[in-house]
Amino acid sequence: MHLVRLSILPLLILLAACGQSADPAPQADETARRATPSAANDDTPQVPVSGPERRILAFGDSLFAGYGVGVENSYPAKLEDALRARGIDARIVNAGVSGDTSGAGRQRLPFVLDKQTDIDLVILELGGNDLLRGIPPAETRANFETMLGELRERGIPVLLMGMRAPPNYGPEFQREFDALYGDLAREYGAELIPFWLETVYQRPELFQDDRIHPTEEGLQVLAIDTVAQVAEALPEPDE
Repeated sequence: MHLVRLSILPLLILLAACGQSADPAPQADETARRATPSAANDDTPQVPVSGPERRILAFGDSLFAGYGVGVENSYPAKLEDALRARGIDARIVNAGVSGDTSGAGRQRLPFVLDKQTDIDLVILELGGNDLLRGIPPAETRANFETMLGELRERGIPVLLMGMRAPPNYGPEFQREFDALYGDLAREYGAELIPFWLETVYQRPELFQDDRIHPTEEGLQVLAIDTVAQVAEALPEPDE
């Protein structure tokens, strides 16, 4: 794949980030629980961790898998730290696989869910590779419908991490793709972050030398930017 400079097509390059795979084997490792949460760039005062353990499944592609930084420094790991800094006893299972399309995720999701117990929330992050490969938005939508239907049947709340199509895909494709996350969130009762890369995609200093994958600092920025929405998406714990 030819790399284009981030300054020219920042959004398209971020979408390409999902497509590179350092290891084709699935990564479903759980992030290590940290005794002392570290959310250095969060202005929210750290509070003691308390309450019941909240188990979150982070299901996505290389943007979750920790490409170039390691699973221990991935977005799910940073997010777990940020949640714990807010006093939430969070444990995040990282089920990010580099290169996954929504179709690959649809096939993989039931197997991953069968291996987990007591999941309080699924963070669903896919679609970038569909864009990279020119998969029709209707097909992407159908794959998400299958995944969201599976999660609804199992009674698991979902937070959708939205993506956007770049304008060079054409206005009709762009409209169809950009609308699907909001439509699906309303149809299936999921929470939604409309474009979860909003705060970094125009900041090239937050990307690795490949100008595609966020650095550890970039992932920290994303975690801090989204932690409040993730916390709000968690259902109230059972009494």
